[in-house]
Amino acid sequence: MTATVTQARPVERLIAGQPTSDGAGVKLTRVLTHQLQRRLDPFLMLDAFGSDQADDYIAGFPDHPHRGFETVTYMLEGRMRHRDSAGNEGLLGPGGVQWMTAGRGVIHSELPEQQQGRMEGFQLWLNLPGKDKMREPWYRDIPTGEIPETTTAEGVTLRVIAGESHGLAGAVQREHTAPLYLDLHLPAGARFEQVLPTAHNAFVYVYRGEVSIVETQVPQQRMAILANKAGSDGVVLQAGSEGARVILIAGQPLNEPIAQYGPFVMNTQAELFQAVRDFQEGRLA
Repeated sequence: MTATVTQARPVERLIAGQPTSDGAGVKLTRVLTHQLQRRLDPFLMLDAFGSDQADDYIAGFPDHPHRGFETVTYMLEGRMRHRDSAGNEGLLGPGGVQWMTAGRGVIHSELPEQQQGRMEGFQLWLNLPGKDKMREPWYRDIPTGEIPETTTAEGVTLRVIAGESHGLAGAVQREHTAPLYLDLHLPAGARFEQVLPTAHNAFVYVYRGEVSIVETQVPQQRMAILANKAGSDGVVLQAGSEGARVILIAGQPLNEPIAQYGPFVMNTQAELFQAVRDFQEGRLA
């Protein structure tokens, strides 16, 4: 039986993402920025991308390095080819997820495998605890059919990418950060409840329509940071008259120092300098 929320978390604040570009000029919106890393620990970054114009995405993300964290790419529409220095290769298609643990280091590319049409999705950066930052890299392609999915009594379609919700164990579990990653499709007026540990940091990003959380209206293309209110045990979403699509993300903070230089995220400046040297001298992967 699904646990119910007795005291819902309110919204602490709403965030509008910052338009930017990355890779070889891919246009995107940076929703979770560097300034929010401490507040939303263990999450480091969230990018939302979506365009019907091939020029906005076609150049993709040629070879680039990572060390010290995990990347989670969730594709709503479009096709992206992954290749990396550990010998992994996969095609990320609509509804699929690519989960990569960079660990001690990997160099990879993510390149569109289409010349036209819509490319839309998200990339989330999830931190690793200090003890795991130099672990061996790991990679998994999760096609859409392998993501657990159900429909609630209120007609909400629930996809569980990570964590657990409504009796479904997600495609990926992580012990130290305990990430929850849900994609929710809510019909007009539908309600959805998710139990959350009070100490976990959590946010909702609305990518279609509008939802209300307690007394706050959250419009399309806004992130709602949920307050860590004492005694609260979850979040309640109510879709507006047009329905809504949102991602709900939560995780257990690591409460460790964050030292970042571009694609390297470590605990100390010395570890960052070492990461840069290792990359420059070909020892990263």
